[in-house]
Amino acid sequence: MARGPRVVAELGRPETPEETATRKAESSRVYRSSQNVRNLIAALLATLAVVVVIVFAVPRGSVPDREPVDVASVAAGIADSEGRTVIAPRMSDGWVVNSAGVDGVGSVRAFAVVFAPAAEDERGFLRVAQGFDADPSWPARVLSGAAPQDTLNIDGIEWDHYVLDPDRTGNISVAIATDAGPDTVLIYGAADQAALEETARSLTEQISALREEAE
Repeated sequence: MARGPRVVAELGRPETPEETATRKAESSRVYRSSQNVRNLIAALLATLAVVVVIVFAVPRGSVPDREPVDVASVAAGIADSEGRTVIAPRMSDGWVVNSAGVDGVGSVRAFAVVFAPAAEDERGFLRVAQGFDADPSWPARVLSGAAPQDTLNIDGIEWDHYVLDPDRTGNISVAIATDAGPDTVLIYGAADQAALEETARSLTEQISALREEAE
């Protein structure tokens, strides 16, 4: 039995041939659009899968630890090139050496060693500088014009002692200085008094030797 024209509820009458053609064309468009979306999602998932495979397949190593600085070796090399005695300060295992070398400190060439706390959650630093043939005003230039408050006797070596305002001196809160023959040794930074004196004690014999050489 032949079926009559499709009655459209919204129209209350059978579709015209033009309306039927329009409806079918719209259905085809919607179907093709949904297929395109599905294909796009499938392509994205496939790409993501490839990326995941690459990420997990490529071997990755951790960043190697920086080689520790051997202060004694660096000092010995500079001593040979400069033709003079160069100090080699030491600190406890709670500190690491960030750098060691000759640079310009307060307009004076100096061998400088920078220590930092070994623990990542600790802040501060301590710098030991041997100013080559430094003039008497050199420590004041490095320390923003500060003058010593008093003196400290550490292992028989008398040091000028500075108590500083970090806001005025660029985070430097402590410093001590003493002569070492023709040179001046300046220890300064953001650290406690115990660290300052520990570093000074490691230099007692070397400073005494420099003074003896100058006699």
